[in-house]
Amino acid sequence: MKLIVTQFMTLDGVVGEPQEWSFPYWTDETGKFKLDELLATDVQLLGRVTYEGFASAWPTMERDEAGFADKMNGMPKYVVSTTLKKAEWNNSTTIKSNVVEEISGLKKQSGGDILVAGSMTLIRTLMEHDLVDEYRLLTYPIVLGKGKRLFTDGMAASLKLTESKLMGSGVVLLRYEPERK
Repeated sequence: MKLIVTQFMTLDGVVGEPQEWSFPYWTDETGKFKLDELLATDVQLLGRVTYEGFASAWPTMERDEAGFADKMNGMPKYVVSTTLKKAEWNNSTTIKSNVVEEISGLKKQSGGDILVAGSMTLIRTLMEHDLVDEYRLLTYPIVLGKGKRLFTDGMAASLKLTESKLMGSGVVLLRYEPERK
């Protein structure tokens, strides 16, 4: 399985709180990309904060023609947390220890992608241990000047651009793979 990090990101690299700045730029093309991405995914991998946000919202979402809500609610979800008492959202499993080994084991299974959205603390752990196979960055034409960033001071990565695509409303999809030696 391929581990994919997907993020909404501003031009200055902010990924935090996208619900506050991304919606004015949403297009049908962006929606189709996110649906196709989800349909190609077999597993969601989430940090606790993102998991709690998703788990409070998705189970109450109405069924839609495209099947987005059904897929989100039905697929296996792994939440990495040492503090979460119980993962109650349908098909959720908690990874409390041996995170790198557990995720490495998930990647060895056959099937579609493992998708990581949000979950900045988890993503940093994945990056430190070279577990990310692809970054999908939907880059928005806005500069916030402050906020949580995907790549923080002191992080280094060598990436190869595999696709760039204008998604409308000034949003650009940038797909990168780590350059491994």
